[in-house]
Amino acid sequence: MQRNRKGRNASEEPKEDSRRKKKGGLSEDISKQRVNQIFAKNLGKVFSPKQILRRLSVTTQAGREQVYDHLKQLRKEGDIMLLENGDYIFNPETKIVTGKVDLATPKYAFVVSEELGSDVRVFTEKLKFAMDDDLVKVKVSYGRGDKMEGEVLEVLERKREDIVGRIEVSDRFAFLVPDYKKLYFDVFIPMDGIKDAQNGDKVLVQVTEWPSHPDKKPIGEVIRVFGQAGEHEAEINSIMAEFGLPFEFPKEVEAESEAIPEEITQEEIGRRRDMRHITTFTIDPVDAKDFDDALSITKLENGNWEIGVHIADVTHYVQPNTRLEKEAYHRATSVYLVDRTIPMLPERLSNGLCSLRPNEDKLTFSAVFEMDDNGGIHQQWFGKTIIHSDRRFAYEEAQERIETGEGDFVEEILTLNRLAKILKERRFKNGAISFETVEVKFKLDENNKPTQVFVKERKDAHKLIEEFMLLANRKVAEFVFNMKKKGERLTMVYRTHAEPDPEKLENFSNFAGRFGYRLNIQENNVAESLNSLGEQMEGKPEQSILQNLAIRTMAKAIYTTEPKGHFGLAFPHYSHFTSPIRRYPDMMAHRLIEQYLAKPVSAPKEEFEERCQHSSDMEKRAADAERASIKYKQVEYMQDTIGRQFKGIVSGLTEWGLYVLIEETNTEGMVRLTDLEDDFYELDAKNFRVIGQKNKRMITFGDEVTVEVKAVNLMDRNIDLYLVTETNSSRYGLPQEEDVYESRARKKKAEKGGRAKQEDRAKVPPKPRKGKSGYIPDKPVITHEGPERTSANEETPDSSESPHVPITKRNIRDFYGF
Repeated sequence: MQRNRKGRNASEEPKEDSRRKKKGGLSEDISKQRVNQIFAKNLGKVFSPKQILRRLSVTTQAGREQVYDHLKQLRKEGDIMLLENGDYIFNPETKIVTGKVDLATPKYAFVVSEELGSDVRVFTEKLKFAMDDDLVKVKVSYGRGDKMEGEVLEVLERKREDIVGRIEVSDRFAFLVPDYKKLYFDVFIPMDGIKDAQNGDKVLVQVTEWPSHPDKKPIGEVIRVFGQAGEHEAEINSIMAEFGLPFEFPKEVEAESEAIPEEITQEEIGRRRDMRHITTFTIDPVDAKDFDDALSITKLENGNWEIGVHIADVTHYVQPNTRLEKEAYHRATSVYLVDRTIPMLPERLSNGLCSLRPNEDKLTFSAVFEMDDNGGIHQQWFGKTIIHSDRRFAYEEAQERIETGEGDFVEEILTLNRLAKILKERRFKNGAISFETVEVKFKLDENNKPTQVFVKERKDAHKLIEEFMLLANRKVAEFVFNMKKKGERLTMVYRTHAEPDPEKLENFSNFAGRFGYRLNIQENNVAESLNSLGEQMEGKPEQSILQNLAIRTMAKAIYTTEPKGHFGLAFPHYSHFTSPIRRYPDMMAHRLIEQYLAKPVSAPKEEFEERCQHSSDMEKRAADAERASIKYKQVEYMQDTIGRQFKGIVSGLTEWGLYVLIEETNTEGMVRLTDLEDDFYELDAKNFRVIGQKNKRMITFGDEVTVEVKAVNLMDRNIDLYLVTETNSSRYGLPQEEDVYESRARKKKAEKGGRAKQEDRAKVPPKPRKGKSGYIPDKPVITHEGPERTSANEETPDSSESPHVPITKRNIRDFYGF
C-alpha cells in the first residue's frame, strides 16, 4: 500500500482534503461578516493575513483568495486599516453602528449592537439624552485599553417621550426630578407647562423638545398630576406611569366587551363536550374575582379517576383582529400591584363572561385525564367544553378540608390532593428544582396604609392546584409537539427554561461553600444537588439570600416557538395554557390547539415568535412594577418603626455600608460604615466582609445582626439603620470579638440625655478616604445599583482586579456571574 511522507494512505488524501474543506476551506463557508467579526471581537489587536486564515481554519487556495478579497473590501469600506507592515487592525474611527441603549449608571450607558462583538460604552454627556431601550446611531472609538467607547450621533427611535418624577416649582419655572435613579437629566418645565401641579407633586411629563447640546435641559410639559409625593395614590400611580402601565381601557375596547352577548346558544353547546353533570369546583385566593381554572373529578367504572382541568375559553369571546384582541396583545399580561390589579382584559370579560363563577354555565377549553390511584395517566383528551361549577373554594377553605377531613366535597379534595402529591414527587424524582421565591404580602387599612407585612405561606391547597395546572400545561405542549413527527414540528407557544451556565453554577457553588454548604454540580446532578442545598438551609438565616442567588443562577424562563424543555420543572416540553384571562401567551396556545385539532397545518412561526418576544418583555415589565410597589409599601411600613430593633442578616457590602435584610418584614436597609464609630472599616470584597483597621473586627456577608431603624426616606424608598449587635461571624471560621456594637443613637442619648435627632439620608455615598491603609481606588467606586461593566453582556468581572468591589443583594448576580 502506497503511503505519503506523513504515513497516510494515499487513498485517504481526498477524505482529508474534504475534512479540511468542511472545516472552513470552501469559499462558500467564509463570509465577509465572519472576517469582520474577528477584528470587532478583538479590539486594538493587530492581525496578519496568515493569522486571519488560521482563525478561520482556511486551508484551500479558493478559501485564501476569498479571505484576501474580504480584507480588501473591508479596508475599502473603512472597517479595518492596513498598517505599513501589511497587517490589519480594526478601524473604529469610521465605524458607525446602530444599537439599543442600556443605562448602567447615571454616568454612562452601554449601546448593544448586533454589528459588534462587544458593547459600546457611552458617557451620558455623549448620549444625546437617549434613555433605556432607545434605538441610536453611534460613532465608535477606542476608550481605555482595547474597550470601545462611542458617541451617539442620532436617536433613531425613542421608546417613550414621557417621564415620571417629582416636580420642583420656583417663581418662574419648574424642574422634573425623575424617579428612575439611573436617569441622568432633569426636565425643564416653563410656567405655562406646569398645569395644576404643586411643588412636590408626583407628575408625568411629556418631553416636547430634546436639546442638541448636552449642557441644555430637555423641555417638557405636565400631562398628568398624581398628587403629593409620598401619598399612596400618588406613589402607586407614578409607579404605573414609570413602567408604562395603562390607567384605563380605551372606550372602543370597553364598548366591544359590553357588546358581547352573554347568552350561550344551544348551537354552541352542541359543538362542545358537555361536562355540566360532573362535580366541578374552583380553588382561588379569598379576594380573587377572575377564576381562570376549575377542576372536575368523577370515579369511572374501571376504578380510575377522570380529572378535568377546565380553563376559561377566552378566545371564544376575544376574536382575532378586534380591538379587544389588539389591546390584550398590547398589555400581554395582568399586573398585580400591592393594592390593585391592572387587568389584561376589561372587567366584563375577566370578572364576568370568562370567569368560572359558581352555579353558572361557562364555556371552557379542557384537558381531561384518566388517572389511576398511582397517578398514572391512561387516557387524555383536549377540546372545547361547557361546565357548571358547583362550588367556589378559597384556598383556606380547601386547606381546612385537607387538614380536618370534614366539609362538603371533602372526598374529592382529598383524592385530588393525594394525586397531586404523587405528581409532585414524580416531578422531583425526574429532576425538578424545589426552590420557591418568597412572596411578600401586606395587610392594608382603609387608607391603604400597611399595618402588617408577612410572607405568603404555601400550603397543600395551593400545591394541589399548582400540580394539576402543571400537568395540563405539560400535556398540551407534548400533544402539539407529537402531532407531527416528521419534518418541521407544528408552531406552538412554549414556556422554556434553559439549563444553567456551568460557569455561573461553579461561581454559586464557591459562594455557597463559604456558608459551609457543598454542591455537587456535575452533569446530571445539578437539580439533586440544589434540592439538597434547599433542605440543608431550611430555616437558616442565610436561606433567603442563598435561595435567591440559586434562582438567579438559573436562566430566565421565556416564551418562544422553539420546542425546548423547561429545566426547572424537568419537563421536555411545557406551555402556558391555564391562565388566558391574565396571560396573552395562553390565548395564543388556545388558538393554536383549536386550529390543530381541526386541521394540523402549522401556523406562521415568525409571527408567533415575535408575539412570544413581546410577551416575555411585558412579563418582565410587570414583574419590575410589582417589585417597585412592594418596595414602596415595605419602606412605608418601616416609617413607624424608627428606633425599633430587628434581627437581620447582612445581605450586601459596599465601600460605604452594609445592607441588612430584616427578617421580620423581608425589607432591606443600610448601615453606613461611618456610623461604626469604634474603628475605620474597609471592604474586603474577595472575602465577602468589611474589616476594622485597628480592632480587626470582621463583619461578613451572611452574618446575623441586630439593627435599629435610624431613618426612613419614603421619597427615595431607602432605610437607614444602626448596627446594634453582631452575633455570628465565627460561624464561618472568622474571629469573633467579645464586645458588641452599641448604636450611635444610644451613645448620643446617653451623652445628651435624650434620643438623638434623626439625620437625613445622605444622597451621595461618602468618598473613599485615604486612611492608614493608604487605599485610593484606581477605578470608579461601584454603586449599589450594580457593578461597573465593560459590556452590557459581561456579567462576571474578575474579583481579583480590585478587592474593593461591593457585594450587594442586587448586584451579586452580576458581579459573581449569577
